[in-house]
Order: sequence, then structure tokens, then C-alpha cells
Amino acid sequence: MTDWDPDDYLRFADYRTRPAVELASRTRVARPARVVDLGCGPGNSTQVLRDRWTDADVSGLDSSPAMIAAARQRYPGREWVTGDIGEWTSDEPVDVVFSNAALQWVPDHARVVPHLFRQVAAGGALAFQLPSREDRSVQALIDEIADDAGWVSWMAAARSALTIEEPCVYYDLLAPLARGVDLWETIYHQVMESPAAIVEWISSTGLRPYLDSLDSDERRRRFAALLAERVAASYPRRGDGRVLLPFRRTFVIAYA
Repeated sequence: MTDWDPDDYLRFADYRTRPAVELASRTRVARPARVVDLGCGPGNSTQVLRDRWTDADVSGLDSSPAMIAAARQRYPGREWVTGDIGEWTSDEPVDVVFSNAALQWVPDHARVVPHLFRQVAAGGALAFQLPSREDRSVQALIDEIADDAGWVSWMAAARSALTIEEPCVYYDLLAPLARGVDLWETIYHQVMESPAAIVEWISSTGLRPYLDSLDSDERRRRFAALLAERVAASYPRRGDGRVLLPFRRTFVIAYA
């Protein structure tokens, strides 16, 4: 895929940060010395961790050079590392290994999730959130277009770009290793200004691999226009003209 665009991602910064706040607040580790934010993006979720654990050494890692550059600009004097979550190994145990809306971009969860837990210090936690497998919403509309005859030949890589498992899969991976596993789902009903805003929202995340699979700006515009039509038909405006977007997330905390 093309590199991430931090400005596009931060256009809805409050909504993107809200699950990180919920996850951090539910992670019961009192005084961690070391915290790492895997898939830190432009640093918004990492700052949540610094606010939650003010005395901890908090670092951020992301595979996107553009995101790391944005994080360094927004939060100078902090530790920001360019790296691949799937290949990351800590040089010493970490008290909180945290990941907000990033693991869905990493394949092979059966290997990666236990590996990440093994980087956690005794008394610490692995805490992550990602889209719920049952949350089809806008992604379902994208997949409907991708399955049409005019588009399907372009979409093999895009359809396999995300890895999302059922909550029970994460429980089965972590329960034999952890002293306790906490799992839950939250549905946020996000108030969007218009159906077009929903397309803007997903264009910097779940829509990216589909547009990147196409070979011209014209095709990308056509695909996005078709999605906008379906979103407008599927998400009616409320009385005030705004649109509600259900946003369902899976949260997992495993304690070492």
C-alpha cells in the first residue's frame, strides 16, 4: 500500500482516539516502568498512554515513516521507532504492550498475538483493540463494490489486507499463557456531518487497500463515488442533517 497520510488520519482525531482511552483506562497495571504503543500512528494513542501512566517510559512504534515523522513533529523529545509489529521483539520485558487499531493490518494472529504476549513482564499486560469481525457496516459496502465484475479482478490483495478474528480466537490464543484475559466489545455511534464524511472517515483506513489496488486516479475516483452513493442510501440523515455511524470494536487485555 501507499504510505499513510497523517493529516487524513487525524481529521477525525477525537473519534480515532476514543477507543485508546477506553482501552488504557481498563488496563489494570498500576505503575508500569515501560510501555510501548505498537502501531502508534501520529502519536495520538501514545499520548493517551503518557497521560494514563505519567511516570512510565512510553515509546511508539509504527511501520509508516510518514506517521513516525508526524509523531516526532507533534510530540518532540519522545521515543519514536519505525518498525513492523509482526517482527517486533523487545530487548527486555515490557510492562504494557499496547496496540490501538493496528493489529488488523498484521497477518498471522495465531503467531503474532502469543509472541506479543511473551514480551510482557510479569504483572504486566498485553492490551489491544481492533475492528470487530461482526462490524460489516461500511466495509460491507466496499466489499459489495469490490465483488462486482468490473472490479473483482483488481481486488485480491485488498480483500486479504485485513486480519480480524472472533473474540473467542484471541481468548483461546491467550488463555493458556495469561493469568487472566478480559474481552469486550463496544459500539460507538459516531455523529458524522454527512454521508460524504463517512467516506472521508474510511478513506484513510479500510478503503485504502482497495484504492491502492487500482491503477489510475480515474478508477479510484469511480470506486469512491460508487461507495459514496451506497453510503448515502444506507445511512439516512437524522433530523438535524447529520448521520450516525455505528463503529464496533473488540477489546482484549491479557495479564501476565
